[in-house]
Amino acid sequence: MSLFAMRSLCLLSACGLLALSCGVTVPCPAAGAQRPNIVFFLADDLGHTDVSYHGGEIKTPNIDRLAAAGAKLEAFYVQPVCSPTRAALMTGRYPMRHGLQVGVVRPWASYGLPLDERTLAQALQQAGYVTAICGKWHLGHFTPEHLPTRRGFTHQYGHYNGALDYFDHTRDGGFDWHRDDRVSRDEGYSTVLLGNESVRLVAQHDISKPLFLYIPFNAPHTPLQALPEHLKLYAHIEKQQRRTYCAMVHAVDEQVGRVVAAIEQRGLTGKTLFIFSSDNGGPIGQGATNGRLRAGKGTLYEGGVRVSAFATWAGQIKAGLAIHEPLHMVDWFPTLLRLAGAATAQKHAPDGMDIWPVLTAGAKSPHDLILLNTTPNNGAVRMGDWKLVVGGNRADEGGESPTAKAKGKKGNQLSGESARVELFNLADDMSEQHNLAEKHPEKVKELRARHDAFAKQAVPPKSAPKAPDFKVPKIWGEPDAPVKP
Repeated sequence: MSLFAMRSLCLLSACGLLALSCGVTVPCPAAGAQRPNIVFFLADDLGHTDVSYHGGEIKTPNIDRLAAAGAKLEAFYVQPVCSPTRAALMTGRYPMRHGLQVGVVRPWASYGLPLDERTLAQALQQAGYVTAICGKWHLGHFTPEHLPTRRGFTHQYGHYNGALDYFDHTRDGGFDWHRDDRVSRDEGYSTVLLGNESVRLVAQHDISKPLFLYIPFNAPHTPLQALPEHLKLYAHIEKQQRRTYCAMVHAVDEQVGRVVAAIEQRGLTGKTLFIFSSDNGGPIGQGATNGRLRAGKGTLYEGGVRVSAFATWAGQIKAGLAIHEPLHMVDWFPTLLRLAGAATAQKHAPDGMDIWPVLTAGAKSPHDLILLNTTPNNGAVRMGDWKLVVGGNRADEGGESPTAKAKGKKGNQLSGESARVELFNLADDMSEQHNLAEKHPEKVKELRARHDAFAKQAVPPKSAPKAPDFKVPKIWGEPDAPVKP
């Protein structure tokens, strides 16, 4: 029996109640309730304060309304850049176990999410869910086996790469828009197209079966391109970069509202769990804002890995909650499998833990420590209110540029003396302005040992530069148009 299966058996009692060691008894979804439909919205490069419920200037009434109806996750962590966060969600495992801890899966990459990983979509599909992805995959497309419909999705719509042109749907000159993993020539602004397809799927869904609808928008990731009608709404913003970014977030909010309305029109609101998150912190040099959080995308400071997130399920999660317990993207995998009644036995045990008690009964985080990342160049962990950052001055070069530094290194053994060590108490210093490493050497030693234990388990990063002879295909990911020359 796998570690994951044993953990689940220990947590679930015969009467369907979860007994926590702290003595809190947490009910499963109400007796007789169907397994929930799951709608997972994932924004791309959304800044922490780029939703109006966090005090931002961008109008996000639909996101705000949905967040207010559920639990805002105010200490929710992801990875510093795009692909690693998606890998964490799809497997419930830290990306350092996949070799995806550095950078993103570039268009020319001859790798992706390892094929021996069981994905969230596969687990839910096996449990009887109709599974659909409408948006950015970004977990590999160099062979047909790496494409979404081979990784558990009944239906796919959208693109494989990052940094897609919003209007002509190309990346580096190669066309990248697909339906069920074959080329699609649908025309229009990508954010709207993803909303259109999501609404269509909801409207046509057979409600006798539960639905997992994963909507990973490519907005507001670069290139900064917005619809004229949205740009007009932010004409008062002087800086063009910021004005365009705001308009792109506005478009995401509109599509979130449309999907929620489609669920309501089918009478499925009480049977649907909505989840919202960004894939990483906002890139402050490309129009985003992160408020009091330090730095942004690509870093291990709070502005890079702590994001706006929430979970809403009418009748199951109390409205108006603000949860400050540290949670991580890997936690959604075991939590959703439990709610879906999916089998838990699998080859690789998740790092994530069931957070349903946190969402519904005021329980503490199930983690004694969260790994924020470990690479050959940097790393960070959070334990309670304490956070250790090693090599924080070395940002993940991920984004959409090649990172070759880590190639060929075994594990993630940081160089020790040359790597700057910082210790923060986030309860008093959310902005990470006061390094307490010298004042608390024993705490540094404790957290560093925990980080280094993870580092020793890490597989070498797969990130690699583009080969000199690489040729961009006419259509990314098509079996008759292979990525490799």
